[in-house]
Amino acid sequence: MIKNIQLTLSILILVLLSNPLLAQQGEFGNWLMYFGTNRISDDWSIHSEVQYRNHTIEPVNIEQLLLRTGVNYHLNKNTILTFGYGYVASHDFESEQKSPESTESRLFQQLILINKVSRLKFEHRYRLEQRWVNSDYKNRIRYRLMVFLPLNKPTIEKGTFFLGVYDEIFVNTKQTFFDRNRLYFALGYQFSKTTQAQVGYLRQRVNDFGKDYLQVGVVFNPDFRKSSD
Repeated sequence: MIKNIQLTLSILILVLLSNPLLAQQGEFGNWLMYFGTNRISDDWSIHSEVQYRNHTIEPVNIEQLLLRTGVNYHLNKNTILTFGYGYVASHDFESEQKSPESTESRLFQQLILINKVSRLKFEHRYRLEQRWVNSDYKNRIRYRLMVFLPLNKPTIEKGTFFLGVYDEIFVNTKQTFFDRNRLYFALGYQFSKTTQAQVGYLRQRVNDFGKDYLQVGVVFNPDFRKSSD
C-alpha cells in the first residue's frame, strides 16, 4: 500500500515538474475547493460548494470565485437528482481592477449515477446549465465520468487512501459547439465518514488553449438527520 501511494505521488510530482507551462508565469494555476452534501432526510440533501481559482500557482491572483448550491433528491443510494444555482465572478490575469471583469448567474439540473465494478467506483454526472454571463444568455451541457480506486482497503472508508480520475466535456447548444475539456487525477484520503481531502492535477483545454492547475479539495458531508435512538 505504501509503495502504491509513493508511486502515485511520484507520478504526480513528475507530471507537474516536467510540464513546460510551469516556466510561463500565469500558465499554471491552482484551485482551492470545498464541497458539501448536507443530508437533511433520507431522500433530501443540500449541496454546498466554494471554489477559489487562481491564475498562478500561488493563491494571490484570482481567476474565478465560484459559489454553488442546490437541492439533491436521492432516488436511491446510486441515483441523485439536483436542481441548483451558481454564481461565478471572473477576473482577468494581473488586472488592476478589483471588481470582476465578468459575472455569471446560472441555474443547473443534474443527474448522478453510481455503479461499482470490483474495487472501482464509477460516477457518471450529467448536467444542464442555463447561464447568464453579464447580459448574454447561454445554454451548456456537461458530462463527467469519474473513477475512484481505494488503495489500502476494499472500499473507501475511514483511513482509506484512494485515487480519483475524471474526464469532463462541456458543449454549447449554439455558437461554438465545443466549450472545454477537463482531465483530472488525484490522491485522496478519507479522514472519517463525513470528511475527505484530495490533492490533484487538472488539465483544462478551452478551444485551442490549455492550462494546468494544482487542485486542493476538501469534502465535508455532515448528516443532519435526527437519530432514531
